[in-house]
Amino acid sequence: MTARLDFYKANPAAIKALLAAEERLVGSKLEKSLTELVRLRASQINGCAYCVDTHTADARKAGETDRRLAAVVVWRETPFFTARERAALEWTESLTRVADTHVPDASWEQVRPYFSDEEIVDLTLLVATINTWNRFAIAFRKTPV
Repeated sequence: MTARLDFYKANPAAIKALLAAEERLVGSKLEKSLTELVRLRASQINGCAYCVDTHTADARKAGETDRRLAAVVVWRETPFFTARERAALEWTESLTRVADTHVPDASWEQVRPYFSDEEIVDLTLLVATINTWNRFAIAFRKTPV
């Protein structure tokens, strides 16, 4: 697959806007390992090879094991994730598939007990941001190197 264009070079101002959201997320109370699980799961759903590769590597750096990383795609069927992580993954899937799910009350009821109001907003920003990165990478054919 050949890259269509380098979106970093083509429009640095647009990328700067996305990086501002990323800076907010760095300052959030969300755990680094959790943020990488969320990024990985959204990227899997969206079929973004570049982001799956990147966030698998970043998750390993954050202390994730190969076993848990391999199980992210089937997180509901494994005992490897905490209740907080499960809630975040549920929220991630609902928001990533928003056209199909419309973020049902069941997803809200699952995430609510494990995250503060501020954290839910940050988690939502995280999901929205990785979905945006996925769309950039997929649209412009960014591939793992």
